[in-house]
Amino acid sequence: MFEYSDKVQRLRSRLDEFMRAEIYPAEPTYAAELAECRKHFPWPSPPVMEELKKKARAAGLWNLFLPESEHGAGLTNLEYAPLAEILGRSPIASEACNCSAPDTGNMELLERYASADHKKQWLEPLLAGEIRSAFAMTEPAVASSDATNIDLRIVRKGDSYMLDGRKWWTSGAADVRCKLFIVIGKTDPHHTDRHRQQSMILVPAETPGVKVLRSLGVFGYDDAPHGHAEVVFDNVRVPAGNLLVGEGEGFAIAQARLGPGRIHHCMRAIGLAERALSLLCKRISGRATFGRRISEQTVWLERIASARIQIDSARLLVLHAAHLMDTVGNKAAAKNIAMIKVATPAMACQVLDWAIQAHGGGGVCDDFPLASGYAHARTLRLVDGPDEVHSNQIGRLELAQQANA
Repeated sequence: MFEYSDKVQRLRSRLDEFMRAEIYPAEPTYAAELAECRKHFPWPSPPVMEELKKKARAAGLWNLFLPESEHGAGLTNLEYAPLAEILGRSPIASEACNCSAPDTGNMELLERYASADHKKQWLEPLLAGEIRSAFAMTEPAVASSDATNIDLRIVRKGDSYMLDGRKWWTSGAADVRCKLFIVIGKTDPHHTDRHRQQSMILVPAETPGVKVLRSLGVFGYDDAPHGHAEVVFDNVRVPAGNLLVGEGEGFAIAQARLGPGRIHHCMRAIGLAERALSLLCKRISGRATFGRRISEQTVWLERIASARIQIDSARLLVLHAAHLMDTVGNKAAAKNIAMIKVATPAMACQVLDWAIQAHGGGGVCDDFPLASGYAHARTLRLVDGPDEVHSNQIGRLELAQQANA
């Protein structure tokens, strides 16, 4: 059912070669340069990243994610999915190909909803990889798993809007290249429809009153230079024309943004799990304990078998969800999108946990990409909605479908 087209096969082959020739060899250089970048805040990007971006663009591996646009590769969600998996094998590959979050989702929003002037001002430099952006939704004072709880106020003042509130886990805000915030807040907190209280607005990063307070660590990892920041919007004034679509449309726009993003997250997580399994197999094949090769021990054979089953099962679930998004739309595919968002991060955490165990003490230090990979995979159980929210949605939709069967 999910046989890849010749176009996708060519892109997969080209991307796989790019990973081997450029991305994997650049990882140590990136890490060394990043140590120097961390001495400054907001964080600059390691110089090797700009070199990789030039090479990726020259190789035609650029903006692969963007569907139905003259600026992208013209791929459907199903066609992009296997490419996102390959990118997920390395923490630096997605940015090198200008396919990293939150810029991907932000570019899709700008492509769909921004004015011509805003596309020229923000979308074009994002598509060129010249700047980066941030998406400000989650807040520290409320349970943001229910997006209708958000409390940042967006108030009309003549020909402007004023923003007041605090956000955190604002991905990309700690990067010195971040020039644009896409912010969701409440324009009408008393609207009887809780899903019509929110609006979404464009806020240039240099606007007075925008204060990036700090970057938040994830299991001790700062995710520099990207980062996840706590940001205060203190009497921030922007033109009224910066509002996307109109007042009350913020929740609907956010849901349109998050659907494809969940496909991207899950396929990258599958790529991460594949790399972890590869490292696991290499590690136990070259080591022995108590006079016996580790790879001959039944417990490890069972873990390898289970890892392969879980990875392939998750991949099929994601490809099926992507296919449904392309053929019947995001709304009809809602249950399947929720299913992959629960299943895939759990799978990646388990495979990474086994890989860490196989590496012993090496697995929990930064000599291998497993500890940082696990930290990333574990956060995916919260990103774009926690497991509990998606599980509840799956259950409700399944009950409704069974009732109507």
